[in-house]
Amino acid sequence: MSKSNNIFLVGPMGAGKTSVGRQLAKAIHCEFFDSDSEIEARTGVNIPTIFDIEGEAGFRKREQQVIDELSQYEGIVLATGGGAILTAENRDYLKQRGTVVYLAASVEQLFKRTRRDRNRPLLQTENPRQRITELLELRDPLYRETADIILDTDGHNVRWVVDRILEKMPTEYRARH
Repeated sequence: MSKSNNIFLVGPMGAGKTSVGRQLAKAIHCEFFDSDSEIEARTGVNIPTIFDIEGEAGFRKREQQVIDELSQYEGIVLATGGGAILTAENRDYLKQRGTVVYLAASVEQLFKRTRRDRNRPLLQTENPRQRITELLELRDPLYRETADIILDTDGHNVRWVVDRILEKMPTEYRARH
C-alpha cells in the first residue's frame, strides 16, 4: 500500500479537518470520510451520547475500529477526531497507510471555532478555553510525531489550507491528480 494514496488529517477539534477534508477530496477527486461521522452513522447516535453511555474509553475503542478499517481503503481523504492520535495503534495505522497532515491552530482560534458547539463532549465544562489548552498540551506532541506535513490554519481559509496541502504532497502524488 503506497503511503501517498491516502491523506489523513489530524489535529484538535476546531482546526478545520472536516471542512478542509471535504474540499481537499473534491479537489483531488477522492472519496472523503470523517471518522466521527462514520461512528455516528454506524451507531445511530451522536458522539455525546456515546460518551454518556460508554465513556471516552468506549468511544476510543469504536474510533480505533473505524480508523483501522477506513485507513485500509485506497485513495481517500480521512478527517480524524481530535483525540484519535491518543491511541498508539491509530498513530501507526495513519503513519503506515497514508500521508498525515496535522492542521495546527492556536488555543484562541480553536476556542473561537468551538465555543458554541454543543456536540463536543470534552468541551462541556465551565472553562472550555482551559480545557482546549490542556488537550493541546497533551496532544500536540502526538500530532507532530504522527504528521508528515504540519500546517498552521490560524487566519487562513479552507481554500488556502487545501492549496498548501497540495503543494506539500509528494511530486508523484500531485502528478496523478
